[in-house]
Amino acid sequence: MADVLKSLNLLESLKESIEKNNISDIKDAVEDMLISRINIAVVGERGTEKTMFLNSLRGLSVGDEGAALCPSAAAPEELAAFPNPKHPDFRLWDLPTISSDPTFHPENYMDRYKILRYNAIIMTFTQSPSTNMVAVWKEVRSLQKDTLYFALLASEKDTEKTLEAKRMASLEVLKAEGLSQPKVFLVCPAALEKLEFLKLLEVMQGDLPEIRAHALLLALPTFSSTLVAQKKEAFKALGWAAASLSAGVSAIPVPLVASMVDASVAVRILTKAQISLCLDDESVERLAKQRGIEPNKLKGLRTCLLSVEVSKSEVKRRLSMAEKDSTTATTKLVELAMPRHARSISRSFTVMLQAMSSAIDDMSADADKIVTIATGVSQ
Repeated sequence: MADVLKSLNLLESLKESIEKNNISDIKDAVEDMLISRINIAVVGERGTEKTMFLNSLRGLSVGDEGAALCPSAAAPEELAAFPNPKHPDFRLWDLPTISSDPTFHPENYMDRYKILRYNAIIMTFTQSPSTNMVAVWKEVRSLQKDTLYFALLASEKDTEKTLEAKRMASLEVLKAEGLSQPKVFLVCPAALEKLEFLKLLEVMQGDLPEIRAHALLLALPTFSSTLVAQKKEAFKALGWAAASLSAGVSAIPVPLVASMVDASVAVRILTKAQISLCLDDESVERLAKQRGIEPNKLKGLRTCLLSVEVSKSEVKRRLSMAEKDSTTATTKLVELAMPRHARSISRSFTVMLQAMSSAIDDMSADADKIVTIATGVSQ
């Protein structure tokens, strides 16, 4: 998502939303954004690298509750589901290894594992894709499914040189199988901030429907400053929704929230932000363990009270401060964005917007500090 104000033509959208008074539509859309489901399938040979990848996508490591195991606990021909402990609507599916049998039929594999039901499919390998894996890819693409991706998972022994050689060999295999302009993303399964996972994520976000891309973004662990910035923008959009409903109108630049907004709705949004930004104690402690850092060092970087605990009392305090600090200039800007009949509610809108925006700014700043220290030590 680009800058909320610029990309969404905010002032025009604001006026249109108020005039149409589409509160019900906003409610439905925001509920979707807060609890939207997404299912990602990971196809490929089961081994150490795939296990690490499945865990890293959920911010876990071997030994954590709910982590994938190596060897897999699932039977060779069974799929395994891995829900996200912090985001129950995000689920990873570990699909079995694609057979190397020359009599293999891709349609049978697709039917058995209902491969078209997943929002996106990541085909993984550590050397090069097999002929039968490519056959499944081609069959799925023939059914107008575009969200398929090849990921070369790096092993501990790989170097930049060996990985690039493997990528070139993989591209040659794909071209020989008839794929034009194939892409192979290099992924470090134990540290997603390295190599090309962020590039893969960017492509996935562009291919997925907006609501699914939003769900994926919020559910992924926050392992880079890029993700912090993207999540910040997403929650700024939700802040507009909260402000709109606080004012009792549908003044919102993106499809979002539910009825008259009060502190309890702000708490719900900010709680989602705390979890998504991985600021809660459990997430910070887990990250510290993974990166070999003293937990209190990372916890001490949280200077915003909402990063530590999202309480209604702190939200109310911020609303009260915003009420006192709201400036004439800010209020005037909102008034200009609203139809004349709705300007009486502009102050309520401005106060909620200012409180939510400052809270999200502060929480995002804490998340960025933690990520910078964690990945810096890692590198």
